[in-house]
Amino acid sequence: MTASTGTQAIDRAAELVSLVVHADRPYHFTDLLAETRLAKSTGSRLLQALERHQLLERDSDGAFRPGALFALYAARHDPIEEIARIADPILQRIGRGTGETVNLAIPRGQLVVQVAQVNSRYLLGASNWVGIDVPAHCSALGKVFYAYRRIPLPSGALERRTPKTVTSVEKLRCELVQVLDRGFATTRGELEPGLDAVAVPVRSHDGEIVAAISVSGPDARVADQLDAIGALLVAETTTLSGLLGHRPQEEGVA
Repeated sequence: MTASTGTQAIDRAAELVSLVVHADRPYHFTDLLAETRLAKSTGSRLLQALERHQLLERDSDGAFRPGALFALYAARHDPIEEIARIADPILQRIGRGTGETVNLAIPRGQLVVQVAQVNSRYLLGASNWVGIDVPAHCSALGKVFYAYRRIPLPSGALERRTPKTVTSVEKLRCELVQVLDRGFATTRGELEPGLDAVAVPVRSHDGEIVAAISVSGPDARVADQLDAIGALLVAETTTLSGLLGHRPQEEGVA
């Protein structure tokens, strides 16, 4: 086998694994051949090798699904750490592009848990938010999780952190409709005076919102850029969601 032939075989095998892992259902042999345009003999040989190495396996109907090796890997690694690891290059790129603080957060119960941060290049606005308990209603990240029903809306009056904090649940509901329409949430001096933020959702392979990414900074720098930063974040999180296996065309009608 020549080097080029060996590389081609690896590429073809990797394509088969990628198709099966990203799919939301098991893949039948004929469908894999149709997708990859592999000859029947080549496809059969590669799939047998992938089965031997536990990268793929067949179910009771003979369709291919991810093999035991993936389950073993998942069992040994914290999924939150994995999301943070996969997200890190994107967080770094957003940080370089905006110069502001970038945070990755997950929903947990009724809380917004910030799990990773890229610091602002500026001294002003370079707070560390990881591990800090922030009220969701005055956080752009929290508004994302409210809008997509990943954390439950509170009842009764909301805590006022600044004169600009939204304290009415009904007013918050109206704002969440806008979040769904434009794809990102904002806060303007609602958590701390002079602190603005934008946040967008991150989806997993099944379309579920598993995380959110925000950019925050002093209003003097970001107030006039919230829409532009929101558009940037939407583009970047689409890439991240894709890395997590999300395929928008596979979503059903809500």
